Amino acid sequence: MNKPAPKKEIKKVVLAYSGGLDTSIIIPWLKENYNNCEVIAVSGDVGQDSELEGLEEKALATGASKLYIEHLTEEFITDYVFPTVQAGAIYENRYMLGTSFARPIIAKRIAEIAIAEGADAICHGCTGKGNDQVRFELAIKAFAPDMEIIAPWRIWDLKSRDEEIDYAEAHNIPLKINRETNYSKDKNIWHLSHEGLDLEDPANEPQYEKEGFLEMGVSPIQAPDKPTYVTIHFEKGVPTAIDGKEMGAVELVKTLNKLGGENGIGLADLVENRLVGMKSRGVYETPGGAILYHAHEVLETITIDKETARMKQYIGIKFADIVYNGQWYTPLREALSAFVTETQKTVTGDVKLKLYKGNIINAGVTSPYTLYDEEVATFDADEVYNQADSAGFINLFGLPIKVKAKLDQKRNNK
Repeated sequence: MNKPAPKKEIKKVVLAYSGGLDTSIIIPWLKENYNNCEVIAVSGDVGQDSELEGLEEKALATGASKLYIEHLTEEFITDYVFPTVQAGAIYENRYMLGTSFARPIIAKRIAEIAIAEGADAICHGCTGKGNDQVRFELAIKAFAPDMEIIAPWRIWDLKSRDEEIDYAEAHNIPLKINRETNYSKDKNIWHLSHEGLDLEDPANEPQYEKEGFLEMGVSPIQAPDKPTYVTIHFEKGVPTAIDGKEMGAVELVKTLNKLGGENGIGLADLVENRLVGMKSRGVYETPGGAILYHAHEVLETITIDKETARMKQYIGIKFADIVYNGQWYTPLREALSAFVTETQKTVTGDVKLKLYKGNIINAGVTSPYTLYDEEVATFDADEVYNQADSAGFINLFGLPIKVKAKLDQKRNNK
């Protein structure tokens, strides 16, 4: 498999390593194609759980000199996930950005290790069709701007995942997948994505009820016939407790993942617009995330004024694009986060939800900073609102419409 000549001699490479199909074969490929260079593997732990089991043994067995496992889950949730939820940022109304905001924190740590190790290059296993290549490389540019980047998928001769499996078998590299269940997946504490195989055709229904397809929960059809109630407490837009029990960020997300998964919450099947220009179909599991986004939005309905809420909606769209496009480490993202943080000063309170067969149903919301005044809003008799005032308001609000209509009449009568 040919490669272009590197800009400099490559003696030591730091590899973003997951132990999946791509990165498993990249270690021997790097050694074959870069004069038996040293390969240091780095895995960012953002809540993959069982996927980290046996990773060091596998990395060393396939040629790596060492493996770093960096435990980033707490930082991932508090510094990347929660600020995105506070922004109300959901890409194209459906995708809760599970892969997108995990890449910057992992790439940042890889860049730091590469500098500390005196590496000549950083390597990743992202394809030339995907978004992750952009997310990784933009983060690397932010922290190691002069580091050479090796992206095998853009230069090697392998053209498919089947050919990757052939390569792995030829090099005696053990894999946890087979050709029949070879979905492309990405998992962390926030979500699990599924792409490839039958999902590549949008006409095919996802096999939610098939054993082994869903990993974080069940299909709504298989969920209990009895609803589950949950109350989430927020402090300044940050979730801090469930059903009155204070929890750290990681425990809280795991608890909601369990509740949501059991009730078939958070499944999204969508065709999204990738950054590189093509459309792709993916199925996402985000059980706890779906609950948090929903609860946070409900709390904001009573704690944020109309104009601020409207501006947050506009910013949420842009914020989602920024996260999706890998632009986390940019002045614009920082500025938007500063605005969002300011809006969250009053987003404190409790949201009660009913989870039932894939549905999240509002069951009550309270806040010490509520802007909802029952006395003003009531349909019953009240002493605080003069209904006659609305006539003058309507006259002024409707003045442009009235003026245009009268002038149109004059013009039509000539």
